[in-house]
Amino acid sequence: MKGGAVDFLEKPFNDQQLLDSVQRALDRSREQRANRGELVELRRRLETLTPREREVLKLVVAGKLNKQIADYLGNAEKTVKVHRGRVVQKMRADSVANLVRMTEKLGL
Repeated sequence: MKGGAVDFLEKPFNDQQLLDSVQRALDRSREQRANRGELVELRRRLETLTPREREVLKLVVAGKLNKQIADYLGNAEKTVKVHRGRVVQKMRADSVANLVRMTEKLGL
């Protein structure tokens, strides 16, 4: 099982048990491929961010308000709003919660 086996069948087994086991393995493989594809896409999106946008992203997902981010970075709040908007657009996020999930998947 540690080597990647999905299931084991005890003899004697019937055809349906074998088919069910193969189906579970196929489902698992499909899910893993989808997860890898999603991670590749998220990395691609992250690479489009400028260094400043990455800083803003990290602060946003840490729960900081625009004013707090502006103070921390030494920028105007309006500038932070622009960066934040670009981050949301480039990452294709529809909410801060979605950004948080993305950064968790990326291991940030």
